Amino acid sequence: MAASMTKIGVYVCHCGLNIAGTVDVESVAEYAKGLPNVVVSKHYAYMCSDPGQRMIQDDIKTRKLDRIVVATCSPRMHEETFRKAVAEAGLNPYLIEIVNLREHVSWPHSHEPKRATEKAKALVKMGVARVRLLEPLEKRRVSVEKNVLVVGGGIAGIQASLDLANAGFKVYLVEKAPSIGGRMAQLDKTFPTLDCSACILTPRMVDVAKHVNITLLTNSEVTGVKGFVGNYEVSITKNPRYVDEDKCVGCELCAKVCPVKVPDKFNENLSQTRAISIFSSHAVPKVANIDPNYCLRLKLKKDVCGKCLTACEAKAIDFEQQPQIIKLKIGGIILAAGSAVFDASQMTEFGYGRFQNVVSNIEFERISDASGPTGGKILSPKSGKPPQTIVFVQCVGSRDKRFHEYCCRVGCMISLKQAILAREKLGENVNIYICFNDLRSFGKGYEEFYSRARDMDINFVAGIPSDIRSDANGLLYFDVFERGTNRLLETHADMVVLANGLVPNDDIGTINELFHASRSADGFLLEAHPKLRPLECSTAGIFLAGACQGPKDIPDTVAQASGAAAKVIDLLSSGEIELEPLKAVADKDLCSGCRVCESLCPFMAIEMKKEDKANVEEFRAEIIEAMCQGCGLCSAACPTGAIKIQQYSNKQVLTQVEAALIETNARGGN
Repeated sequence: MAASMTKIGVYVCHCGLNIAGTVDVESVAEYAKGLPNVVVSKHYAYMCSDPGQRMIQDDIKTRKLDRIVVATCSPRMHEETFRKAVAEAGLNPYLIEIVNLREHVSWPHSHEPKRATEKAKALVKMGVARVRLLEPLEKRRVSVEKNVLVVGGGIAGIQASLDLANAGFKVYLVEKAPSIGGRMAQLDKTFPTLDCSACILTPRMVDVAKHVNITLLTNSEVTGVKGFVGNYEVSITKNPRYVDEDKCVGCELCAKVCPVKVPDKFNENLSQTRAISIFSSHAVPKVANIDPNYCLRLKLKKDVCGKCLTACEAKAIDFEQQPQIIKLKIGGIILAAGSAVFDASQMTEFGYGRFQNVVSNIEFERISDASGPTGGKILSPKSGKPPQTIVFVQCVGSRDKRFHEYCCRVGCMISLKQAILAREKLGENVNIYICFNDLRSFGKGYEEFYSRARDMDINFVAGIPSDIRSDANGLLYFDVFERGTNRLLETHADMVVLANGLVPNDDIGTINELFHASRSADGFLLEAHPKLRPLECSTAGIFLAGACQGPKDIPDTVAQASGAAAKVIDLLSSGEIELEPLKAVADKDLCSGCRVCESLCPFMAIEMKKEDKANVEEFRAEIIEAMCQGCGLCSAACPTGAIKIQQYSNKQVLTQVEAALIETNARGGN
């Protein structure tokens, strides 16, 4: 349709007082009536409401409107709402322009209403200029795989996998450790109910292993991801255990005869295990694993030792195992890779790594656990005796500009829990202190848990220790400035427990590259929108669950995992998905085959196709529509202008710029 025949409707939203409190919306609507091709211009309190949408739909039908401009809040908030509204009225949903008056005008210019109103008029004029050149587009539907990949076998990955599997989807759960369970498997009790962590987790671990719709891939890592939403091609490397999983019965006869002692990772290196061992007492799968870095036969690459080979009655030992590459077709992906614990040795003032009696909170969990290195008895690591004074130190590595400025969210509650457990196990004669910046008990039942700790004669000190020193017997000395009393306290302790914060996993960078999952300033994976799309990555078809997205406790982790699973079910349940048409388009006649776009595309959505012209081999860019996210990077970089983004052509954008310049000149350059 020629631009001169276009009939445009303009609708200005008050957004309550979010916009109307600063912008004179009546004046803006009146101004829009005089713009080219505008045949109707109205303002309303809430355009996104049902009456507001019906107003637009009625005008489309009665006034024969073929273009719509809605001056309202961010398009990320309600663009899809208005697209659906105009589509119901028979208008192509891509013949609508959203002008952002809230975030671009009323909020940043709240103290200058006159200038805000003039800016609003200019933006509406730009929107009208652009909407005249918009073209109708159609979504395309593609079929999808109903297989789901879950990366990470902690409580988030376990919950998501079970929800998906129970809904009938085939799930591949990938965990790099020899057993699922993650960080929660290392915990003694969980706050605020002090339930046994293993009692909650272990049955769900077993459910995962037995579920007919779940394929459990432990000792495995994702090494390649190609494709697009609904149709990903994933490569997984399953590292050798050197033990046949189908034959091993978990009898541990091999571990009993192995002569090589190694640090026990599950027990945070507080004890030793053997070069061949089962990962933990409640490992799933309960299959032995050989560490090639310590096994004499594998390390020396000679036919030495072999005691496990002889002892294994099931004949499960296989020193010839090699890495196995597994290729899968996947529809949706959930990233549940968890987090790591801050390395407190970076804070030299606390003496972690130098003094045996300074331990991290996760090490204390293993000490307190009945399956831990001391059988659940709380003992000072150096003396092996019950401590008489324990001090818990908060915010180690968190809320610290030297390391991480964010709150770890769980440190306060962990210390409260561990202090309560210490009181219950060690009795009334032991002195227990918690040194804190601020105590934050934000969750359901958490404040009551804090009160319970206070009632148990646990001492709370509003201050963080300075330099921790130790004598030859392991007794620790340090000073704390107590803010509540303005006194410097000299403290002696047999054990100091550091509340180490949560930090991104070491392999978060690899995950970022493999899945094109963006990261926030704190290093964790970034959600598409903190309020509207908190479970999604910016890459379509990839979802987030648990502490890989940011520090969180177990209830929040489980809730997010179930939410991510529900999102995947919603995405794949119909067997096909719609592709957003706002993608890049390549003009082969203009393409020079320089490959600049191919090298820049962060979504690998551009392929160079070979063409033969006059017996000359040439390459031309071709956009893989399903993979393209419409970011525009290729269009901006293309030296020949061969690539454009649908609805964002040079002409459409420059028309807006020209309208803005004319408006500015009309106001005398202000």
